[in-house]
This record gives sequence, structure tokens and C-alpha cells, in this order.
Amino acid sequence: MPTPVIILTDAPLDLAALSDQLPIDPKTGATSSFTGYVRESGALIALELLQHPVMTRHALDQIAQTAMQRFGVLGLLLVHRYGRMGIGEPIVHIAAAAPHRRAALDAVSFTIDVLKTQAPFWKREWRNDNYDWVEPGGADHEKAAQWLETKT
Repeated sequence: MPTPVIILTDAPLDLAALSDQLPIDPKTGATSSFTGYVRESGALIALELLQHPVMTRHALDQIAQTAMQRFGVLGLLLVHRYGRMGIGEPIVHIAAAAPHRRAALDAVSFTIDVLKTQAPFWKREWRNDNYDWVEPGGADHEKAAQWLETKT
């Protein structure tokens, strides 16, 4: 079984360079990817993600390995940023390589949906000099539950 590539970093994400990090197997027939960005929202000036280096890495590894096994993907790249990020900066990048498109698409969707509620990141939204802690919302929990309750 191939091993997922997991990168947890406080450095800005270079999406062009990351495209070379996805392992491609000769049996690959499709790739899929998702990139999440800090989006403008009212007076938001920055998003800050805090993490625990061991706990967060372990959770990302478990989620990625589950995605690979469940959907039979040949390669999976999971890159997540932490620290303070401004509007328009990439936060997360996920890519999967699989024999067929449905497996690649589902592996990426599963990974982001489950990550939102299962990976220990603590999120602060900054507005001027004040911040609010943000928890995953009800829709995030519903999406994760659909994947975690449904077996393919």
C-alpha cells in the first residue's frame, strides 16, 4: 500500500511546486485536487490556525490512510498550513491519484470533509486587533458524518 504524503507547515503554500509532490503510479487514470483559501468575510483581516505537532500530524495521517484504503487511490497528498494567513492565501491542498476519476474525487472529498471536524486545529478569525475562536459548524459535522457512517 502506498504511503500518503503529508506536509504540515507554517510556510506559504506554493501550489505549483506542490503539484510535483503527488505520487503518480503507471496505473493512474485520474487525479483530483482541492485547495481551500482564506476568504473575505466582513471585516476579517486574517485567519490563524494553531495545531499540536504530534496530535495534528497523527490525525492527518489517519485521515489520509483511511482515504487511500477506502477509495483505493494510488497516491494522496495532504498539505495543511498553520499560523496566521491573510485573505486569499491557500490554507489546505489535497490531491489524489487513482485508476478512475470517482475514486480520486471521493478520496479528496472525504479527506477535506473529515479533516474539518477530526483534525485538531484551533482556528481564530482576526478582525482588527480582536479575534474570535471558530468551531466547525453543523454542516461540517453533517458532511463528516455522512462519510464516516457510509461505507463504500
